[in-house]
Amino acid sequence: MSSILSNKKALSPKQREELLSTLKSRFEKNMSRHQGAAWTEVEARLEANADKVWSLHEMEKTGGEPDVVGHDKKTDEYIFVDCSAESPKGRTITCYDREALDSRKEHKPKTSAMDMAAEMGVEILTEEQYHDLQKLGEFDTKSSSWVKAPRDIRKFGGAIFGDRRFGRVFIYHNGAQSYYSGRGFRASLRV
Repeated sequence: MSSILSNKKALSPKQREELLSTLKSRFEKNMSRHQGAAWTEVEARLEANADKVWSLHEMEKTGGEPDVVGHDKKTDEYIFVDCSAESPKGRTITCYDREALDSRKEHKPKTSAMDMAAEMGVEILTEEQYHDLQKLGEFDTKSSSWVKAPRDIRKFGGAIFGDRRFGRVFIYHNGAQSYYSGRGFRASLRV
């Protein structure tokens, strides 16, 4: 039944209630990530956007631990980002995009990071967003996360990923067709 619900991008009332409770608890435990934001305002936005709640459920279900990290005053949207300590485990073993996946002759992963993000209704973090997240805590100290590759890198078959080692944040390059058990992707969602 849950796959039917996922296909419809709708949650059962129980799933919705559990997710909102988890998000509220995380929001309240990590106020430094979203100073000045009020849960009642965030919850009102969520109540009005069932498709976004479904996407947040997908982020949570794959281990992302999404939390509010900003508010865009121009669009009045709250910005959720995966705040799990390590790259979400339910999103690892993915090459970068469909082109990279199609280029592999053997040992293909099941999907790509970009395809999975699109299915979830989320965006992969940009390099700037990844650096902003790292200002809120220490993330990816044992793992790494794909970040959105600039076109000039992607056109040569490359992609980029980030991690934190030795107290610093690094952005590296790799072939877009590569994949590792310790590399997933972090996502953002505007609500």
